[in-house]
Amino acid sequence: MKSSELRTKYLNFFEKRGHKIIPSASLVPENDSSTLFISSGMQPLVPYLLGEKHSQGNRLANSQKSLRTEDIDEVGDNLHTTFFEMLGNWSLGDYFKEEQLNWVYEFLIEELKLDAKKLYCTVFRGDEEIGVPKDEESVNILKKIFQKYKIEAKDVDFSEKNGMQNGEIFYYPANKCWWSRSGAPEKMPLGEIGGSDSEIFYDLGAKLKRHENSEFRNLPCHVNCDCGRFVEIGNSVFIEYKKTEKGFEKLKQCNVDFGGGLERMVMVSEGKNNVYETDLFLPIIQKIEELSGKKYQGYKKEFRIIADHIKASTFLLASGIEPSNLGRGYILRRLIRRAIRYGKQLGVEENFIVKIYPSVLEVYDGFYSEIESSRDFIVRQFEIEEEKFEKTLQTGLSELQKMFDGIRALDLITKDVITGKEFFDLFQTYGFPVEMSFEEIESMATKVNYNLEIDKEKIEIEFEEEFKKHQELSRTASAGMFKGGLADNSEQTTKLHTAAHLMLTGLRKVLGDNVAQKGSNITSERLRFDFSHKEKMTSGQIGDVENFVNGIIKKDLQVWFKEMSLNEAKKINAMGVFESKYGEKVKVYFVGKGDENVSREICGGPHVERTGILGHFKITKEESSSSGVRRIKAILE
Repeated sequence: MKSSELRTKYLNFFEKRGHKIIPSASLVPENDSSTLFISSGMQPLVPYLLGEKHSQGNRLANSQKSLRTEDIDEVGDNLHTTFFEMLGNWSLGDYFKEEQLNWVYEFLIEELKLDAKKLYCTVFRGDEEIGVPKDEESVNILKKIFQKYKIEAKDVDFSEKNGMQNGEIFYYPANKCWWSRSGAPEKMPLGEIGGSDSEIFYDLGAKLKRHENSEFRNLPCHVNCDCGRFVEIGNSVFIEYKKTEKGFEKLKQCNVDFGGGLERMVMVSEGKNNVYETDLFLPIIQKIEELSGKKYQGYKKEFRIIADHIKASTFLLASGIEPSNLGRGYILRRLIRRAIRYGKQLGVEENFIVKIYPSVLEVYDGFYSEIESSRDFIVRQFEIEEEKFEKTLQTGLSELQKMFDGIRALDLITKDVITGKEFFDLFQTYGFPVEMSFEEIESMATKVNYNLEIDKEKIEIEFEEEFKKHQELSRTASAGMFKGGLADNSEQTTKLHTAAHLMLTGLRKVLGDNVAQKGSNITSERLRFDFSHKEKMTSGQIGDVENFVNGIIKKDLQVWFKEMSLNEAKKINAMGVFESKYGEKVKVYFVGKGDENVSREICGGPHVERTGILGHFKITKEESSSSGVRRIKAILE
C-alpha cells in the first residue's frame, strides 16, 4: 500500500470514529527549551494530556512530522531514519483500553490487511514496589481480539530469558512498557503522570535469519529483541496514574496516546523488510542512482544515508532553520555534510543535493506544502552549504590523514593520543562535525586493517570544553554532540513572539498589504522574521517600523485571544500563515481592544498580557532571504 493511501486510510478511519484531524505541528517545538525537535506525535499535545482543554475536543488524530537526532548514526540499516511521520490518535479523558486496542488492531488487520498471525504485542508486567499491578485488563481485551481472528492467544512472561514460548502477548518491565515524561517510575517526580503501554510488533519472519546473524544470536529471541526480526509498528500508551507521596494513584481523567511510524507501516503492508524500498524513499534512491551511475543494491548504506539526510534537511530548512555551528543549525549542517561526504564516496563530484531535492517533493506530492513553497530558500541554502564544504573538504581530509598516519607510524596507544582539541580544530577550520571526524579516521584504519582505539567519550568532553571557550552561547540537546538542554529564557522568547506580531502589522502599514509572513524563528536572544517583499527596505522604512512598534509598546495595550473557527478568523481578516494546515478551530491573538486594536493573528501563543512590558524594539538587520522574500532580525532592549 502506498504511503499516501495508508496515511489517508488512517486519518479517515479515526475521523469516522469521532476524531478531529489536527494539523502536524512544526518540527521546531513551540515554547519547549528541553529539546531541539518534535520527535513524536504526542510531544505537541502534552499540555492537553496534562489536563488543558483542546479546542478540537477530546478525540484527536493526525500525522506528525518528527525528527530524532539520536538515530543519525544508526541510519544505513533497514529501519532507522532521522525524519519520519508518526500516525497518532488520542483520547483526552474519553475512551480507554477497550476501544483503543480494538480499533488499532481493526485498522492493522482489516484496513491494512496485515496477517494477524504475524502480530505480537506487549503489556506491563506490573511492579509491586510502586503498587501498579500487572496489566491483565489489556491482556483480556487482547485475547478477545485475537479470538476474533481465530487465534487462541497465549500470554507469557520473562520472554527475554526464556524466548517466545509460543506466545502472542508478552509481559515486560517498566523499561519497556511504561511511559512518563521523566522515564521509569522511580525517576518520576511527585505530581507527574504516566502509565503502562502496549506495543505492537510485526514478525518479518525466520527466513531472514536476522537473529542468527546478529550479535544476540546466543540469547533467546523475543519480540523486544534487538536483532531486528520483530519490528515495532505501533504503541498505545495508557496514561492512568499520578505519582503522589502515597504512591501511584489512579487519575480521574485517563488518557490514550497512540503512535505508529508511517514508514514501518508502509513497509510491512507492502511485504517489504526495508523502509528504504518503499515509495517514501524509492524516487530519491532512483535519482541517486542516476546521478552516481551506481546501483543501490551494491551501495545500500551510502544510498540510505544520502536519501534520509537530504529528506530530513529539506524539512528542517522548510521549518526556517539555517545551517550553522549551533543547536538546530548544527544538526542541519551535520546532515547536509554527511550526505555530501557519502555522495563523494559514490563518486559524485558535482554539487548534487539540489538535484535530489525535487525527488523529495515527488515523495510527498503536496501533502506538506511548506517544502514546495520554500523552494527558493531551500535550494539556495543547499547550494551555499555544498559550496562551503566543497572548498574545505579535501584539505580537512588531508589533515585528518596526517593525524592518522602519525599515530600509525609511531604505533601510539591511540586511546589517549587523539584529543578533542584536534577534532575541534578540524571543526573550526574545515567545518568537520566531530561525528564525521570519528567516521573518517575509523574508515582510514579499517582500510589498512589497523586496530584503532578511540575514547569517544573523552574526546567529546574535550571537544565540548573547546567549543564553550569559543562559543559561549552554544547549546544543543543532540545525543551526538553535547550533553544537556538549550539555555532558553521562555519569558524573553514570549516577549519577542509578541513583538513579532506588532512588527508584522508595522511592516504592512509601512510597505503595504502585500506583506505576508513567510517564516520565523524566535530564540531568547532575537527574533528572525521572513516576509514577502521584493525590494530592500530603506533606512527610513526600517525606522518607521521601529517607531510603530515602540509606539504600541508605550500604549501598554492588552494582548488577548479568542478561539473561533478558521472561517470566522478569515472573516475578521486575521493574519496567518495560510500555507500551514490549520485545524477547524484556531486561536486568534488580538493586541488592543475596540478602536485600539492594531493586530489580530492566528497563533498558538504564548504572548505577554500587555505590550508595556516588552521594552525597546530594535531591528538589527534587514536582508534578502530568497527571491521575493526579505528577512529581518530584531531584538528587545
